[in-house]
Amino acid sequence: QVQLEESGGGLVQAGGSLRLSCAASGRTFSMYAMGWLRQAPGKEREFVAAISWSLGGITSYADSVKGRFTISRDNAKNTVYLQMNSLKSEDTAVYYCAAGPRFGAATSTATDFASWGQGTQVTVSS
Repeated sequence: QVQLEESGGGLVQAGGSLRLSCAASGRTFSMYAMGWLRQAPGKEREFVAAISWSLGGITSYADSVKGRFTISRDNAKNTVYLQMNSLKSEDTAVYYCAAGPRFGAATSTATDFASWGQGTQVTVSS
């Protein structure tokens, strides 16, 4: 099982940018599809972005973030990133990094993610 720790959250004005990082333990990081999901107060956890295993050649995004967010991975550093640009107040949420299926595609199904980090708060002020 992969252990995950997010960082990079914070308070930003609308229109600003943040980059989230997720450090993973273990030597099998590259074998896992990875994803970011978020949960706003009073709402269910929702998919944000995912990247396929290995070199991460395939990505997927929620419609609400497409064109603004970019997911990437650096297997040498066991880290997955979420670059968030043009942030909106509706992006305010706790953001979770998650490990998906081994040798998996960039799944958008929340139940495909088996290991989760503790989350990092992102607050966008309008």
